[in-house]
Amino acid sequence: MPSPKLVDLDYAAELVEPGSSVTVSGITFVRNPSALVAALVERGARDLCFIDREPGFALDVMAAAGLLRCVRAAMASFELYGLAPTVRRLAERGEVEYIEDTCGAVIAGLRAGAQGVPFMPARGILGSQLLELHEKRWGTWRRIRDPWTGEELVAVRAIEPDYALVHVHVSDPYGNAVIEGPRFEDELKIRAARHVIISAERIVEPEELRGFRHTLSATSLHVDAVVHAPRGAWPTAMPGLYRADYEAIRGYVEAARQGRAMEWVKANLSRMRG
Repeated sequence: MPSPKLVDLDYAAELVEPGSSVTVSGITFVRNPSALVAALVERGARDLCFIDREPGFALDVMAAAGLLRCVRAAMASFELYGLAPTVRRLAERGEVEYIEDTCGAVIAGLRAGAQGVPFMPARGILGSQLLELHEKRWGTWRRIRDPWTGEELVAVRAIEPDYALVHVHVSDPYGNAVIEGPRFEDELKIRAARHVIISAERIVEPEELRGFRHTLSATSLHVDAVVHAPRGAWPTAMPGLYRADYEAIRGYVEAARQGRAMEWVKANLSRMRG
């Protein structure tokens, strides 16, 4: 039997070392690990590099708090509100390095990381101006040939974030966890990351998860720490439990566009730490 990994938000935030690479669960306004991000903001973690396919709210909060050195994403989206407001402003000013990627390449890189192989071939990128940037500036893609057909492909270097912060519906104290509804790339992130921190709406005894053993998104082998965080994805949605709070998100967007994102964060997210 593994050891219990249940910790509080402050302890979990202390695990994330400055200078690390970080990815988060969900997309734009769905199942973001907001409580964990609030704890990171409170701790003042610095110099982080953020990696994800389609991040939104959590990314922008981390950017507003000055936690990020770089962002690698296919799109930093706020859905009907446009691009992530703070990330856009900081990237345009050159205050964070923005590594523009594609959805397919990010997924390929995470899949390589999850499978423990150095790269994953991908189609559909050739011809893009991004190819030269990734080859020459960032070293994340490289043109290769299929050894059987000679077809030109792009090898996407494995993405292995130092930390994956993942909000789930249910976990036991050991990190055996269930995500209900859309999982996006979260199971790849859990397996690709060097360290995984789970926050969960409910903590249950292991016996309660026996019926889920074929649908576990994470097991104790993957997870370093577990935090009990009811409504820990707010204001983003938790499928089956609560919807995205668009009134709150609109309030954040308006504040961020005026350069007051942290006022909103302190007034709203700080309460998630209990």
